[in-house]
Amino acid sequence: MKALPVEPSSDPVAIGSRIRAARQDQRLTIEQVAAATGLTKGFLSRVERDLTSPSVASLVTLCQVLSINIGDLFAASETHLSRRGEGPKISLGGEGIVERLLTSRSERQLQVLSATIDPYGRGESELYTVDCDVDVLHIISGELTLIMTQESYDLKAGDTLSFPGREPHTWENRSPHPVEALWILVPAASGSGAS
Repeated sequence: MKALPVEPSSDPVAIGSRIRAARQDQRLTIEQVAAATGLTKGFLSRVERDLTSPSVASLVTLCQVLSINIGDLFAASETHLSRRGEGPKISLGGEGIVERLLTSRSERQLQVLSATIDPYGRGESELYTVDCDVDVLHIISGELTLIMTQESYDLKAGDTLSFPGREPHTWENRSPHPVEALWILVPAASGSGAS
């Protein structure tokens, strides 16, 4: 098979903002980084503004001082677009519900699910838990009741409820109107069934 010839890009690689972000995350000043690397403040300032490119040796030293992987400076940032109704379906249980994954399948820090719940749709009959630290339910339209061990919450459009993901719960749409909601799980629940 013949490889496709790809011309190299003449666009400059902009790593300065990532270096600046790493420095700021470490709560370091340019002066502190200059002292630790042996590079001048002016040079570091120009690097952070992408006005000059550091040598490989300077870049390695900078990455060591900032405790970052040199490859991360050149990695393409991951952007994920999910159009309405096009995300993969998720099945976390219940009747009369269609859930779709809105975040990337590879996202591990959080997971956002859209839920369309039919009139009188309901979660599992037994209380269940989700494998995440924080579970956030936001009602876009309609009304939904979230039932927990000790209490229940009647939520309306615009309401947001946060609770521990491992807290046993279920839900019911007790109305003749559909519900649109978002579930936000932090971190992403392991083993959610995307299909």
